[in-house]
Amino acid sequence: MTLHSVVPMIRVMLKRSSTLLLCSTIILAFAALCRAQSPAPLDQATLTKILGFEIERIGEKQSGWFGNPPATVLNDDKIIHGGQWSLRLERNAQSSGGFSVVGRNIPWEFSGKTIEIRGFLRTEDVTGYAGLWMRQDNGRQMLALENMQSQELKGTHDWAEYKITLPIHAETRSLVFGFLMSGTGKAWADDLQILIDGRPLWDTAKTPKAPEPKTVLDRDNEYDGGSRIALSDLSKVQIQNLATLGKVWGFLKYHHPLITAGERHWDYDLLRVLPSILAATDRNAANAVLARWIKDLGPVKPCSSCVKLNETELHLRPKLAWLADNKLLGTELSASLQSIHANRLVNTEQFYVSKFPNVGNPKFEHELGYQNIKLPDPGFQILALYRFWNIIEYWFPYRDLLSEDWDKVLIDSLPKITLANNAEAYQLAVMELIARVHDTHANLWSSLRVRPPTGTCQLPVNVRFVEGRPVISGYSGKAGETSGMKPGDIITELDGVTIAKLLERWSRYYAASNEPTRLRDIAMQMTRGECGKATVRVSRNNAAIEISSERVAREQLNAIARTHDLPGETFRLLSKDVAYLKLSAVKMDQAAKYVESAASTKGLIIDIRNYPSEFMVFVLGSLLVDQKTDFARFTAGDLSNPGAFHYSLPLSLTPQEPRYAGKIVILVDETSQSQAEYTSMAFRSSPRARVIGSTTAGADGNISEIPLPGGFRSMISGIGVFYPDKKPTQRIGIVPDREVKPTIAGIRAGRDEVLEAAIREIVGKDVPAEQLEKMTKQ
Repeated sequence: MTLHSVVPMIRVMLKRSSTLLLCSTIILAFAALCRAQSPAPLDQATLTKILGFEIERIGEKQSGWFGNPPATVLNDDKIIHGGQWSLRLERNAQSSGGFSVVGRNIPWEFSGKTIEIRGFLRTEDVTGYAGLWMRQDNGRQMLALENMQSQELKGTHDWAEYKITLPIHAETRSLVFGFLMSGTGKAWADDLQILIDGRPLWDTAKTPKAPEPKTVLDRDNEYDGGSRIALSDLSKVQIQNLATLGKVWGFLKYHHPLITAGERHWDYDLLRVLPSILAATDRNAANAVLARWIKDLGPVKPCSSCVKLNETELHLRPKLAWLADNKLLGTELSASLQSIHANRLVNTEQFYVSKFPNVGNPKFEHELGYQNIKLPDPGFQILALYRFWNIIEYWFPYRDLLSEDWDKVLIDSLPKITLANNAEAYQLAVMELIARVHDTHANLWSSLRVRPPTGTCQLPVNVRFVEGRPVISGYSGKAGETSGMKPGDIITELDGVTIAKLLERWSRYYAASNEPTRLRDIAMQMTRGECGKATVRVSRNNAAIEISSERVAREQLNAIARTHDLPGETFRLLSKDVAYLKLSAVKMDQAAKYVESAASTKGLIIDIRNYPSEFMVFVLGSLLVDQKTDFARFTAGDLSNPGAFHYSLPLSLTPQEPRYAGKIVILVDETSQSQAEYTSMAFRSSPRARVIGSTTAGADGNISEIPLPGGFRSMISGIGVFYPDKKPTQRIGIVPDREVKPTIAGIRAGRDEVLEAAIREIVGKDVPAEQLEKMTKQ
């Protein structure tokens, strides 16, 4: 998942919160957009100009508005609702990504129950939808999000006023708002308003917001300027002691009542004890420091009604046998930790972690990003390692699928992360740690620009690993057609370095659940580099050819291919017997129409070699089953027993009309990830369904965001997703009933061999090649 990319389409999935399975990409691009600029105080006159788009302009761009892609923040002085200017979004078939979004944020200093944003919008030939959006933020994470996707403003409409509303979250510190458009077409926004409980924002300002309750994070500022720890080397003894500290610090964070109640700034307490641990001459001395440290927290009262681990539907037990390891901890420290564990109370709330309502994936509250620290800072770098390592240890639902001893990973990572001597080296070391979790949702998504290969330019071709080799699968821009490279060319060297050596250098920085997905992400990035000529050696018809080709600025390219579905219409009849539906452009409100249009066919091909544009699991899945059918179940963590995970009851599809009675063939491959995999699970539960294709991304489950020191961001799959019989999906992906992969010969011939196999599955194996070509190239 080259972090795919993300946006406010979250709203659609929230309609079924128990199945909120989001692709990381959409969320992160949107989250990054919302953090792109810190809110600055604004007076009424300035805000009025901002909301009317009557502010200073830089060329065609609206000053102070940020966006994704950046080039879409445009002025318009010809089509306006009021004043002299409006904001215009414009997209065509070559526009990158699936949407354009712009935004602005303001500090939140107001009180009330409901916030409303109104604005006048106009559209022209919009194929997706246009709308207002807003987000409430507490400075650490998103609290609430709303947009207009459900209002389905698409096509062509003259100026009209629209609105969105949200209840005001008590912790809100900034409001982020703006305008977005998906698909293609043009859309305009003008004359926005912000209202609280129906009153204009500045009327409400007369009633000051009640001060937000202060926490220990606000009161303890000792290390706001840095850890004051300097290191140039680590001895074996120091690494050993630091590893023990990391485990003890994490255990206390989620078990000691003083810390779970939010009475200690646990990050800064770590920085306070670090110098003594680093100075300890051996294990016993370090353990004595830790024992005193815990004693200074005060006694833990014996519990009268202690927590018991519920064995019902238990998937993972807490991994805490090490608490009794006297050799590792010494007698006193071991006894202290065991006593804390034995005397824990039922914990429905924790300060540093909570659970998302109705879903159950962890929400890492009160984890500060420390974006203002100056790197390198060994103390904060150690904190980053400990934070991520312990989140995996206690809150990762797939902890049992780690390939390596997680304790050994902690020891291995300590010198790499701690001693990284600049910001880039630190980010790469953290990437290497995250990659060892083998979760395609995980990565240091804030830092992909430093992941190799780096550069602002890229060859204008799409690359895909086929038969284990990087193959040119098409062009990502007009420049590709004159680049000298052709579909089916096998890249053997880039700038004089063999692909084997490049993969050896790069692979450890690519977090992925399985190897096909790692190669997918490398393929999308591997031709990046400095702008200018690149030397590419390819194999074409068994002959080696050296090509000098120009790397093109990435913003000048079409979107790099992230799907392998059929270009063109969302639904079509490939023949009188075969219907085809691709989920990358599907619409929820058209589900019944798709089925009605396919009713006379022998089979329906549902192409999920993509990421679904809308959440189709129930609205379409219910039209594919004959009776109530279980298709998935989840696991979620236990706040009272950190490290324990329990199974939920199965989720099911209930049959609805119109029902499709023909064969169903579901297409998947390495681009099928997260919601795409979950959707495949649901659809394959139909008794007439078969899955054809190859290994999917193996990353399913709602994502949980993790802030890391330095202002960086990671994620993990936050809930476990399993089949009803508890068969896993993580790392394995959706296993096809019939494996079919593209071939290099097929790429050269322009064939879609997976789609061909699906057609044969429906109508028989004797379909003439010329008929197949006609059906798959419409």
